[in-house]
Amino acid sequence: MEAEEDKTVRVGDSEATDGPEHRQPEASDDAVALMSSFEPEELQRCVFTESLVVLSESGRELGTFNVTVQYAQKVQQPCLLLHAQSHGTIDGAPCGTTVTAFISCELEVLEEEYHEYIKLEGHSVDNRCHMVQKDGNILIEKVTTIEEEVTKESASYPMSSLRGLITEGSSLLLMRLITLRKTVPENMQFVTLDKQLNIIHITFSDLGEKQMEVSGQVREVFGIQRMVHCGKGRPDTWENYFLTNGHLVSRHQVGSPVTMRLLQQPPRTEGPEKVSLTQVERTVDFLERQKELKEEYALYLRQHPEIRALISDFMQFLLLRKPENVYKFAKEYFSPFPIP
Repeated sequence: MEAEEDKTVRVGDSEATDGPEHRQPEASDDAVALMSSFEPEELQRCVFTESLVVLSESGRELGTFNVTVQYAQKVQQPCLLLHAQSHGTIDGAPCGTTVTAFISCELEVLEEEYHEYIKLEGHSVDNRCHMVQKDGNILIEKVTTIEEEVTKESASYPMSSLRGLITEGSSLLLMRLITLRKTVPENMQFVTLDKQLNIIHITFSDLGEKQMEVSGQVREVFGIQRMVHCGKGRPDTWENYFLTNGHLVSRHQVGSPVTMRLLQQPPRTEGPEKVSLTQVERTVDFLERQKELKEEYALYLRQHPEIRALISDFMQFLLLRKPENVYKFAKEYFSPFPIP
């Protein structure tokens, strides 16, 4: 029997039913300024796909980690769409994480969907969290499912409370950008949300440069440490190493038995491609036109339900007969219906 529990968190509201009673953590001015300092050419250099393999301490492959960044459009403004996906097994239990984030050119999160799961024998856990900007607020909905027990939580923060917000998705993009500049600005504090939807600090620091073997070749890599400060306890810490072109080489959470490693080198380039703001806008215009066409086609199909019925009948007849020559079969099937 499924049980549901609802917990509503309204921050900055006089009717708050749950939430912190102390002063909320805030991002530093330098951190906020950094987010809006990146040029279109720098953003363009982050538009690529990369794949890593998840390894155990003994070097056994456990799964994969993939990240894709591309241009998109959201709430009538150009943005970047980041999709990150990690799937594998730990101690025989399937687990994975998926992040889909629409991020503005100022690194503001416009919308993000986060999904995390682990399927243990007799104890499966599934976490989903959706975040979106709306009417000057950031609305968050979280659903946690443990076996058949479902817990729902929600929070609403004014945008002013989340200046300098860095999420799981935008942190991947930010670290690519920092790597391209090959410097991690000091004394900067961003904010993020913990698992209870409370505001906490997140920081990035320089791990320096070192050499690392990638598919049999020694390459120069740049290290960035990400620390999520969870209250009074020890912060959750990740060590990330990147090639100078922004490709992730190694990702490891301190204390974890697994590491993500790049096994195949990305192709070398002579230098960054120069892309103007006009070119970026053209790409966005193309994507927007694509969206308009899809909406037009969907509307036409809704106005003519007989199309779906006709196609459904044809597919059923096709699968029943299983002809060798599908083109000839289709021609004969539709020939009794000449266009008036």
